[in-house]
Amino acid sequence: MSEFRAEKRVVVSSDARALAEGVAKRFFQRISSRATDGKTTHVLLTGGTAGTAVLQAAGESNARHEVDWSRVHFWWGDERFVPSNDPARNETAAREAFLSRIDVPEANIHPIAAADSGRTHDEAAADYADELARFGTDEQAWPRFTVTFLGVGPDGHIASLFPDRSEIADTEHAVLAVRESPVPPSERITLTRPVINSSRRVWLVLPGTDKASALGLALAGASYHSVPAAGAKGRKQTVFFVDEAAAQGVPEELIDPEF
Repeated sequence: MSEFRAEKRVVVSSDARALAEGVAKRFFQRISSRATDGKTTHVLLTGGTAGTAVLQAAGESNARHEVDWSRVHFWWGDERFVPSNDPARNETAAREAFLSRIDVPEANIHPIAAADSGRTHDEAAADYADELARFGTDEQAWPRFTVTFLGVGPDGHIASLFPDRSEIADTEHAVLAVRESPVPPSERITLTRPVINSSRRVWLVLPGTDKASALGLALAGASYHSVPAAGAKGRKQTVFFVDEAAAQGVPEELIDPEF
């Protein structure tokens, strides 16, 4: 796999709400252009406060009615391996905030199995790898994602790839079962770095002062083993969407005022 990636750029919004609305607006612009051309689009969603805020803004936008969702597929970068009715599931938040508000076929929504699905932790991870492979390409055993959304933890983690753990270094698998996560719940399922970095566009969303350190380290080129966000790179575009609170200390030359 080529290691060439487009340069990282930083886009700053005034506050967390403006940030979420701005990302949602750009998302609709990207999806609409592909739908107009009749292209199938695969989107990788994230959970957490920032990811859900973007989906909430998208779910409240009238632009959602202007998109043909029949050719758009939704996936998750990671999931908490908890029962299906647990509000901690990323799927639950995404459905409530956005997916229930658009006319997308249920077959186009690809959730990761829950803990009460009858599948073990490892089986659920293997099942998701198989589901990804059903939509794979000649080059890879997963879809070609148009947009991948990532939240970033204060520790720099993305998806359920945490600092200084084996999962962030894994290049042999598409999906992993995560145990003893440093952030609860302890059992999770995550896509790996090769899958994330095969995306055309990786959009990282970081609101708040508690994300400033992780942002700074990621932009400074820290080791992705210690700061996983530093290793998130889209093939065509890598954008850190931040608010002014998170942007403290970001060099002005890294900020793109026109994106």
